[in-house]
Amino acid sequence: MIRTDALRKAYGDTVVVDDVTLALPRGGLTAVVGANGAGKSTLLSVIARLVRADGGTVFVDELDVARTRSDVIARRLAVLRQDTHMTSRLTVRELVAFGRFPHSGGRHTAEDERIVTEALEFFELADLQHRYLDQLSGGQRQRAFVAMVLAQDTDYVLLDEPLNNLDMRHAARMMRHLRALVERFGKTVVIVIHDINFAAAHADHILAMKHGAVIAQGPPATIMTPDTLAEIYDFPIDVHVLDGTPFAVYYR
Repeated sequence: MIRTDALRKAYGDTVVVDDVTLALPRGGLTAVVGANGAGKSTLLSVIARLVRADGGTVFVDELDVARTRSDVIARRLAVLRQDTHMTSRLTVRELVAFGRFPHSGGRHTAEDERIVTEALEFFELADLQHRYLDQLSGGQRQRAFVAMVLAQDTDYVLLDEPLNNLDMRHAARMMRHLRALVERFGKTVVIVIHDINFAAAHADHILAMKHGAVIAQGPPATIMTPDTLAEIYDFPIDVHVLDGTPFAVYYR
């Protein structure tokens, strides 16, 4: 379980994570939603210790994130930021192999190579593994970065907007892969996502933020109501149910 207590982060006079206390369930897929500037990405970054908190604590199971060595955290929790910057002259396999660094320190064993190959195959990248990153489409490149996270082989996987710049087909494909991370590999997956309908269709738990605070959380059925969505996004949203799944209608 990921737990935060009175977590706070500010930039100057602007508070972006405001006294957040929560418990993200172990297992399943949690989607963090909210309008732009709600604090979603900053919350994820603070939990992963990419950004230093100004106050409060974060625990990943029994580990106090602020007091635990980085290599220990990296074997328990993997994170992919929205702004991924890697040299384009890396091949796909070389990129995915970076995920093994917390385990091997760069000296790969046969087991490391097996895990890299498994991650490539899971994300349907085996045929592309010797291509350079700048030879890939946006969807292929995004899958390669998430495959790197899978190769890190952690219990917890945190992804900041993994659907960024993906078209509908590739976004749906990515969500099916993330769902499979939960069901096939037993991972706990936490994603920041803008598309509330993808969250409703694939997440087990939705956490909604506004102005740096958590204003609602629970299974999709409890979040996907007109009143709750209007509170989150500040405009009226209809909700319709299709095959048992609630979907937001906000295009009119």
